[in-house]
Amino acid sequence: MKSKAVLTQTETSQILAAARQEALANAWAVSIAIVDDGGHLLAFERLDGASPISSYISMEKARTSALGRRESKGYEEMVNGGRTAFLSAPLLTSLEGGVPVIVDGQVIAAVGVSGVRSDQDAQVAKVGIAALNTD
Repeated sequence: MKSKAVLTQTETSQILAAARQEALANAWAVSIAIVDDGGHLLAFERLDGASPISSYISMEKARTSALGRRESKGYEEMVNGGRTAFLSAPLLTSLEGGVPVIVDGQVIAAVGVSGVRSDQDAQVAKVGIAALNTD
């Protein structure tokens, strides 16, 4: 039997705070979603000025990353490379901005961000994850 880490509310809040700080420092109005490894919502925040649709998209980016065990950017690259069948895959959004949280080689959660350019969304997610102390 294997054991794996899980995010507590403390770590979830730490990720959310760092992601929020990165978005605010760049004046980016985004929505930030954090999900567990099954794609279930742990935390969510829509910053002032973020569009309503960014709420849904950020959650789907996080879910895509958690369930796919990779950055959602990989699916965007597949679609852009001609594999358009991924557009109809269930529970997937083929947009950059979903990033897995990996501890000891296992995906334990994911962060999804939406509201600005996809690479900027991913930047916010990665800064949030980087704030997680996994030592």
